[in-house]
Amino acid sequence: MKTKMYLALTGSIALTLLAASCKKNHDNNPTTPKAVTGVQLTSNATFGSIITDNNGRTLYLFSDDAANVSTCTGGCAVAWPAFYKENPSIGTGLAAADFGVITNADGNKQTTYKGWPLYYYSKDVAATDVNGDGVGKSWFIAKPDYTVMVSYAQLIGHDGNQYTSKGIAGTENSQYITDANGRTLYLFTKDTFKTNKFSTGVVAHDANWPIDAVTAVQSVPSILNKADFDVITVFGQTQLVYKGHPLYYFGQDNGVKGSTKGVSFPTPGAAIWQINNTTTLALTQ
Repeated sequence: MKTKMYLALTGSIALTLLAASCKKNHDNNPTTPKAVTGVQLTSNATFGSIITDNNGRTLYLFSDDAANVSTCTGGCAVAWPAFYKENPSIGTGLAAADFGVITNADGNKQTTYKGWPLYYYSKDVAATDVNGDGVGKSWFIAKPDYTVMVSYAQLIGHDGNQYTSKGIAGTENSQYITDANGRTLYLFTKDTFKTNKFSTGVVAHDANWPIDAVTAVQSVPSILNKADFDVITVFGQTQLVYKGHPLYYFGQDNGVKGSTKGVSFPTPGAAIWQINNTTTLALTQ
C-alpha cells in the first residue's frame, strides 16, 4: 500500500513539474506577430481615422519630403524606418490609386501615400502608439482626410533662382502650406479679407492661378490651427481660405509636388504671390 501511495505521489509531482515546464516554455515563446501585408485605417482617440499597417502600427509623413523623394537618411532613417510592402493590401476606406513606390538613394524601396513617403517611428512600442506626431514640427501621422499639409524646402522660383519665404532672393529652408498631395498653395497680396480679387470667371484667365476648390475643411497637421481655415464661394465654386487669404495653385507648377515657381511670378522679388505658413499675417475685415 505504501509503495502504491509513493508511486502515486511521485507521479503527481512529475506531472506538476511537467506542466510548469510546459507553461514556462510557452511563456518564453510569445505568439509571432502577423506578417505585414499592407495598410488599413485605424481609429485613434486623439487623431480620429489614421493610416497604419495591417497590424495597427502607425505610419507617418515627413514634411521635408517636399518633392516625391525621401530626405530621411542616416540617423534619421534609424529613428524613422521606411515602410515598404510590395503590392500592399489596401484596407476599406483607402484608395489604391493613392499609394505608390519610390526607390531611395540607397536603392531601397518605400511606399508612398499621395506622393508622401511613409515611415514608422522607432519610439512607438505598441501598435496603438502615436508618439511621432509633431516631432520637430515636421512629422505627422498619415491620415486620409488632410485638407492641407506642411512642407519644408528651398523655394525655387519660375526664373530658376532661390527665394526665401518672404519672396526675395536668398537661401532658406522655408516652411509652406500645400494641399494634401504636396502641391504648393499661394496667397495673392491684392486680395482682401476672404475676398478673391484675381479670379474673373473666365477659364483662360483663371487657369493661370486656379483656386484650391475644397468644399469643407477637414483635418490639418497638428502644428496648424484648423480655426484659421475657412471656405468662400467664388463664381459658383468654393475656395479654401487661410487666415483670411484665399488660396491658389500656380498653373505653371503643373500640379508637381514640391514645385514653387509662383514665388517669383510675374516679377522676381516683387512678392506679389507668396507661400503661406504659420507666420503668415492674418487679413482682417
